[in-house]
Amino acid sequence: MTMYTALTTLPGRDAAEALGEALEALDPTPTGVGVFEIEDGRGLWEVGGYFTESPDDIGLALLAAAHGAAAFAVSRVEDRDWVAQVRRELHPVHAGRFTVYGAHDAHVVGPERIGLRIEAAMAFGTGHHATTHSCLTLFDRLLRVGDRPARVADVGCGTGVLAMAAARACRAECVATDIDPVAVDTARANTAVNGVAPLIRTAAAIGTRHDLYRRGAFDLVFANILARPLRRLAPEIASILRPGGHAILAGILENQIIGVEGVFAGHGMTVVDRVRRDGWTSVMVRRSTPLSVRGRH
Repeated sequence: MTMYTALTTLPGRDAAEALGEALEALDPTPTGVGVFEIEDGRGLWEVGGYFTESPDDIGLALLAAAHGAAAFAVSRVEDRDWVAQVRRELHPVHAGRFTVYGAHDAHVVGPERIGLRIEAAMAFGTGHHATTHSCLTLFDRLLRVGDRPARVADVGCGTGVLAMAAARACRAECVATDIDPVAVDTARANTAVNGVAPLIRTAAAIGTRHDLYRRGAFDLVFANILARPLRRLAPEIASILRPGGHAILAGILENQIIGVEGVFAGHGMTVVDRVRRDGWTSVMVRRSTPLSVRGRH
């Protein structure tokens, strides 16, 4: 698959995060947005968008001008053996009881840990990004308080690592979907490698628009995407989540979290936990239990 990057720099974290949020609304939409501090003492931040089709040069120029950023540098990512490169560069990641690793690092997974083998592929979710790490951390905390979800949805599943974590940790019945068919194929292959294919149904879908989401309410929903689509998906996520169930939301820059939490609060969700990591905030919310149910306890 041909990929494109659009990168720029500008001074100040707040300005960079605002540009990152605005970049999410560009058409064609980026498959990912990154905001990182350049650690050279100049106070500059890099904002990058990652695209599966050539981005809108005019739209990028207008965004850069409006936010006081340098002109975006757009590059077509050259074809290369990405699998071999990622295998060389990525290391095992530990998050709570989970270890995400490649086959070449299987020896680092101790018997007391739940290993999630993810091979390098053109899909997000190797566990190395702060948002995936935080989702696993929040899920581990949920398990520690004795909540063991039986039905789990992974909306925007990427490699399928979060659905696999649920399947491995509590033998949950899972649905894993993504808008990108390549990600779905990658997730399906990973479920087989990890021995959980019978527990995970995969499909290409926009949000929760698939029959797999109509077969009963879920105890836990993962949605590791971006702030703007999260806000749009709030009513859909609420509709598939059982009362008392949880959703773990990620892909949210720190300055976006209040807005995301506010939208979900409007759909009956209460914040129960947060994790901040590398400029990103991930949040776990709980769907309010109806008064008639609370009154029985």
